[in-house]
Amino acid sequence: MRGIHGKRVLITGAAGGIGRATAQRFFDEGARLLLCDVRPLADTGLQAVFPERMEYVAADIASEAGLTAVEHALGKDGVDVLVNNAGITRDKSSLKMTTDDWDRVIAVNLTAVFRLSQLIARRMKDAGRGGVILNAASVVAHSGNFGQANYVATKAGLIGLTKTMARELGRAGIRVNAIAPGFVDTPMARAVPEASLAMVTERTPLGRLGRPEDIAAAYCFLASDDAAYITGQTHVIDGGWTM
Repeated sequence: MRGIHGKRVLITGAAGGIGRATAQRFFDEGARLLLCDVRPLADTGLQAVFPERMEYVAADIASEAGLTAVEHALGKDGVDVLVNNAGITRDKSSLKMTTDDWDRVIAVNLTAVFRLSQLIARRMKDAGRGGVILNAASVVAHSGNFGQANYVATKAGLIGLTKTMARELGRAGIRVNAIAPGFVDTPMARAVPEASLAMVTERTPLGRLGRPEDIAAAYCFLASDDAAYITGQTHVIDGGWTM
C-alpha cells in the first residue's frame, strides 16, 4: 500500500492475535515497528518473528510508568502511525459488576487510549509531517452486549473520541479513524461458549468468524496514502454480522 514503507508504526497490545497480525502486515509493507505489550519480550516470541525493523517496550499503558516508558521509546523520531489496539475485558452483568471491574476496563480501553493519543498527536503536530491514529472500537458499541457494560462503554467512547480528535487534528494533517471488528477468531473470542460462536457464525452472511488478518489489512489501508481523504470514521469489519 502506498505510503507505508519506511514509516514508524506504534502498535499497542502487539503480542495478541489482532495486534500480532497487524504488526506482521505493517512489517510486510516495509514499516518500522515499535511494539508495546504488557508481557516481557521473551514471553511474546516477537523477536523471532521480527528480527529486524522492530523495537519493543513492555509496558502497561494504563499506568504512569507505562506511559513514560512508551514516551521514552519514541525517541526524537516519534512515530508516523499509532494503532491503539490494546484492550481487556472483565465481563459480568451490570448488577454484578464491581467498581474495580468497571474502573480497570475504562482505564485500559479508554483513558489510556486518550492519553497515548494525546501524547502522540502532540509529537506529530510538532513534527509538522502529519500522521495517523487508529482506534480499536467494536460492533458491540452499536448494539450493546450482555455482561459487557464496561467494555461496551469504552468502545462507544472510542467512537466519540475518534470523531472529536479527527475534527481537532485534521488541519495538522493528522487523520483519526476507528475499526469496529465483529467476532474475530482470537483467544478472547475462543473464551466464549462454542454454542454462542456457532450462533454468531450462522448469523454472519460470510459464514465465518473474522480472522486477525482481516482487521490488520483494514488498519494498514487506513494508515496508507490510499486512505488519505478518510478521517473521523468508524469502519465496521464484521462479515456482515450487523447488517
